[in-house]
Amino acid sequence: MTGVYNVDDKALLNSIKEEANKAVKALVEIAKPQKDDIFVVGCSSSEVLGQKIGTNSSLDVAKALFEGIYPVIKENDLYLAVQCCEHLNRAVIIEKAAADKYGYEAVNVIPQPKAGGSFATTAYENFDCAVAVEKISATLGIDIGLTMIGMHLKSVAVPVRLEIKKIGNAPIVCARTRPKFIGGSRAAYDSEKL
Repeated sequence: MTGVYNVDDKALLNSIKEEANKAVKALVEIAKPQKDDIFVVGCSSSEVLGQKIGTNSSLDVAKALFEGIYPVIKENDLYLAVQCCEHLNRAVIIEKAAADKYGYEAVNVIPQPKAGGSFATTAYENFDCAVAVEKISATLGIDIGLTMIGMHLKSVAVPVRLEIKKIGNAPIVCARTRPKFIGGSRAAYDSEKL
């Protein structure tokens, strides 16, 4: 799909939901995260619609994306973290249970479509108990529309290339993480963690 899309098109919204679901399933299959790992999503609903990032925030698109992504996260016993836009300094919306488990301090902000982004707003409204935090260390993630999720990934991030390259009109970039190599030339490494 290319071009500028009409958000009232139900077939388009269903297609966005299916593309997001397929991409997240593929990334989980390749990255093989562990139970309770954090999966971070950065998303520009404007880019999905074929517009410049930050110019056409859409709650309808965000809802379709969330409906495609969140069930995969839950099925795999992961935590979803949603990166806010630059107006909130790329804060993250996450379940309180995840923030508590990983020791992330909550901050006081509620995302809005034009200050946080539509996808972060949708996550905040749909999580059982949502909180905002300033920084996380996620194990894997997907960036929908080149929103720069790297600041929220553990070291060392490894690119993951999927067959699906776009959701709607937004390019996607995926990553998993691996432990750092230490020890030099005589060290041995666990091939399962490469």
